Amino acid sequence: MHLSVDRRPTDEEIASLNGALPEQPRHVAVVLAGARERAGWWGKGRPADWADAIEAGRVVAAETGADLIVRKGQYGPWHPGRCAELVVADGGTERVVGHAGELHPRVLKALGLPERTCAMELDLDALEAVGDGVVQAPSISTFPVATQDVALVVDRPVPAAEVEAALREGAGELLESIRLFDVYENAEQLGEGRKSLAYALRFRAGDRTLTVDEASAARDAAVALAGERTGAVLRG
Repeated sequence: MHLSVDRRPTDEEIASLNGALPEQPRHVAVVLAGARERAGWWGKGRPADWADAIEAGRVVAAETGADLIVRKGQYGPWHPGRCAELVVADGGTERVVGHAGELHPRVLKALGLPERTCAMELDLDALEAVGDGVVQAPSISTFPVATQDVALVVDRPVPAAEVEAALREGAGELLESIRLFDVYENAEQLGEGRKSLAYALRFRAGDRTLTVDEASAARDAAVALAGERTGAVLRG
């Protein structure tokens, strides 16, 4: 269609042009490499990893009002053993809206990226379709954060995402974020077929400084629900 430049196109002409366009869903992506937390007097620091990529997906989804379901996936260009499928519930069915995790070593080599680079990609249009459609700016609390670490021992087949979901639900509204920072397997120490999952839980209130007892109670509630749902026990 050739449009005249001496007038505004009619609504019908615009609709016809738009109808001829291919589907162009909006996507958001994150690539993480290098130090996620730098070393200093405050600690050793740590590199960005697949858990940070998944958390980035959770943050984006939360702003659209959608809850992500995280489960093991396999999709190029991610590493086949370190890829998470990001899913949302849509009218009683589940819909894959993205992936997150560590990129495949061949991809890193081809693109000249650092080792263990991680990435996340989400379909924003799909998220908006299942969310509430209203994107809210994140609220920022001026009160300090309280961090509680827990190491839980579970059977090896139990997905870390299931343990995290139980911790998140059990911790309640004071939980600001949760991050898996260590996976440890040692049959001699943990028992045959068992693994240890270590999580950092960050608690914060929007109207006050949390007491140690409040943060500890929220952590204990999270651990209790994780134990009930997945059989997790605190690592001694």
